[in-house]
Amino acid sequence: MVVWPVKAAKNYYFGDEIIIMKTATIIGLVIAIVAIVGLSVYTGMRGGKKGGKISWGVATGLIMGTLVGGTSTVGTAQLAYNYGMTAWWFTLGAGIGCLILAVLFVKPLRAQSSPTLVGMVRDEYGPKVGMAATLLNSIGTFINILSQLIAASAVVVVVFEKMGSVVAIILAAVFMILYVVFGGTKGAGIVGILKTILLYFSMVLCGIIVLRKCGEYGGFINMVNNLGIKNADGSVRNLWSLFGRSFWKDFGSCMSLILGVLTTQTYAQAVLNTRSDKEGRTAALICTVLIPIIGIFGIMVGLYMRQIDPEIPAKIALTKFILEYSGIPALIGGIMLGALFIASVGTGAGLALGIATVITRDLINRGQAGDAKKNDITNKLLIIAILAVASLLTCVLPADTIQDYAFLSMALRGCTVFAPLCFLLWARGKVESKYTMVSVIAGSVVALVYGLLTLQGVIVSDLAAVFPGIAISLVVMIVGFFASKKKA
Repeated sequence: MVVWPVKAAKNYYFGDEIIIMKTATIIGLVIAIVAIVGLSVYTGMRGGKKGGKISWGVATGLIMGTLVGGTSTVGTAQLAYNYGMTAWWFTLGAGIGCLILAVLFVKPLRAQSSPTLVGMVRDEYGPKVGMAATLLNSIGTFINILSQLIAASAVVVVVFEKMGSVVAIILAAVFMILYVVFGGTKGAGIVGILKTILLYFSMVLCGIIVLRKCGEYGGFINMVNNLGIKNADGSVRNLWSLFGRSFWKDFGSCMSLILGVLTTQTYAQAVLNTRSDKEGRTAALICTVLIPIIGIFGIMVGLYMRQIDPEIPAKIALTKFILEYSGIPALIGGIMLGALFIASVGTGAGLALGIATVITRDLINRGQAGDAKKNDITNKLLIIAILAVASLLTCVLPADTIQDYAFLSMALRGCTVFAPLCFLLWARGKVESKYTMVSVIAGSVVALVYGLLTLQGVIVSDLAAVFPGIAISLVVMIVGFFASKKKA
C-alpha cells in the first residue's frame, strides 16, 4: 500500500545546507534564463536582419514556443489541482486547432496576398472592417499576455519568497521584451525549439516522479479515486471527466482553443513564413501531436499536489512541486523552473510580437509594406508599450485562474475573425462589408462582455463565452451571404 505524505519537508528556513540548496536553485534558474534569452538575442541579431522564409522546424518552434507556455504548464497544474482532467482542454484543444490548421487552412491562407489575417479581412471587406478586426483581435490576444505574466510571476515568487508579485510581474515583462525585441520572429522560432525541448524534459520528469511516488500507474489511479473533492452541492467531483466543470463550459474551452489557434496572427505567421505549403502543414501537424502530451504531465502534478498539500494556492502547484516535493537536485530544479519561467515569457513575447506586427502592417501602414527599418523600430516600441500596459493591468486586476483568462482570450479572437476569414477563403465576394462589420463587432463584444461578467460572477452560467459570440458572428455573415445572393 502506498502512503502519501500529508506534508513534505520544507526546504528553505535556515542552516548551511538549506542556504546551499537555495543558492543552487537560483544558479540553475539563472543558467536556464540566460541561456535561452541569450540564444534568442544571438539568433535574432545574426539572422533576423536577413529576412526570408523559415523552415518547418523553426515554424514548429514558433508555434509551440507560443502555445506551450505558462497556461499549458503552470495553468494546467493549477486547474487540475481543483478539477482534474478538465485541465487538459487547453493543450488538447490547441492540438485539435493545429490539426485543423494543417488540414484545412494552411494552403488557402498561404494563397492570400496579405501577410496578416486581419490584413486579409481588410483586403476583402474594406479598411473600416479591417481596422475594427485589428483592434478587437488585438484585445483578445492582449488578454492572454496577462495570463502569461501571472504564470511567470508564480515561478518567481516561489523561488524568491520575499519578492512581491508586482516586482515579479515587472521582471517577467522585462524578459519578454528582451526575448522578442532582440530576437524577432527567427529568434523566437529557433529558441522556441530549445525552450520546448527543455520544457518537455521538465514536465516528463515531473510525471515520472509523480508515478514513482504514487507506486506507478495503479497507485496514481488509486490516489485520484480517493481524493474525494466535493462540489458545492456536496457531490464528489469526477476528476477523470473532461467535462468536470460542466459540458458547456469545458466543451466551450475546447472550441475557444480551436478558434483561437485558427485566428491568432502568431500561429498564422509561422505557417505563412514557411518556404512551402508542405512545410507549413508539417509544422502544424507536429504541433498537433506534441502539444496535447505536455498537458497530461501538468495534470498529474496538479492532482498529486492536491493529495499532499491541499491548502496551497493552486497556481503554485507545479512550481512548488519542483522546488519542495520532487526530490530533484536543487540545480536541476532551478533549471526546470527557469524553463517554466521562460515558457511563460516566450508565450507572452510571441503574442506581443503578433499584436505589434498586426498594428504596424494593418493600422499604421494600412496594408502597405512600408520601410523595413522603420517598421522594425515601430514594432519594438509597440512591444514595449504593450507589455508595459499588460504589466500594469496584471498588477491591479483581480486574476487567479490562469486558464480562464486564456480561454476568454482565445474565444474573443475567434469570435472576431473566424467567420469573416472563412467566408473570404471559401466564399470570396459573397458578403458585403456592412454585414461583416456587424459580425466582427457584435461577435467580439458579446464574447468579451459576457466572458468578463461571467469571470467576475455577475453572470452565473455554465455556457462559455465563445458560444454566444461565434453564434452571432456566424448568423450575421450567413444573413449577409443570402442577402447578397438575392441582389444578384
